[in-house]
Amino acid sequence: MARPRTPLLSRERIVTAALALVDAEGLEALSTRRLATELSVSGPSLYNHFGTKDELLDAVADSVVGEVDLSMFAGDPAHWRTALRDWAGSYRAALAAHPHIVPVLAQGPGRRPHALKLADAVFGCLVEAGWPRGQATRIGALMRYFVTGSALGSFAAGFPVDAGVYGSEYPHLADAHRLAEQRDRVDAAAFELGVESLLDGLALRYAEAGYRPAAGYQGERATNAGRSEGSTGS
Repeated sequence: MARPRTPLLSRERIVTAALALVDAEGLEALSTRRLATELSVSGPSLYNHFGTKDELLDAVADSVVGEVDLSMFAGDPAHWRTALRDWAGSYRAALAAHPHIVPVLAQGPGRRPHALKLADAVFGCLVEAGWPRGQATRIGALMRYFVTGSALGSFAAGFPVDAGVYGSEYPHLADAHRLAEQRDRVDAAAFELGVESLLDGLALRYAEAGYRPAAGYQGERATNAGRSEGSTGS
């Protein structure tokens, strides 16, 4: 029997093609018709896998979250600060690779499996480290705000490269025209400074409150699989 000329349609293939389209042209480029053309299939065949465009966008967004490393949360909860720092770096890298999908991710985890797993890992690490559940929820929210916000746009690239724009009217911005050409370095350094500053403040609060990992809490992680920030209490 001859093999089909095109690969069989699957959710994974659709999501991969949709993400490539969004990466290349932005969210507005994603439509059933355009995606069907990219996949060389008929439009209605896509509905066998995704009932709506929103459902497809959720899957695309979740595939990006699936790129985030969560392995650091499997270690000693006493090292929660290092875990948060390493996770934030991995999270930012994933979003930086797919900046057009960030507005969808900023809406929250919803029912997306990878996003809920991420929320569960962050919250679980903090609670195991001794943070009260309400504080852990707020820290998780704070970190998500910071990471997604940093991925929404470039600070450095927002300044015109024309030195004449600034002139004598903005004397403190005399070198601002050089920021755009150093975009990656400036934005990366700003992110690192922000993460360390947030964690410095959290570490100080942690020490002042006398929080510490509860004995035996590490063993409870498996029984708490599936917990998310939406079920954390206050």
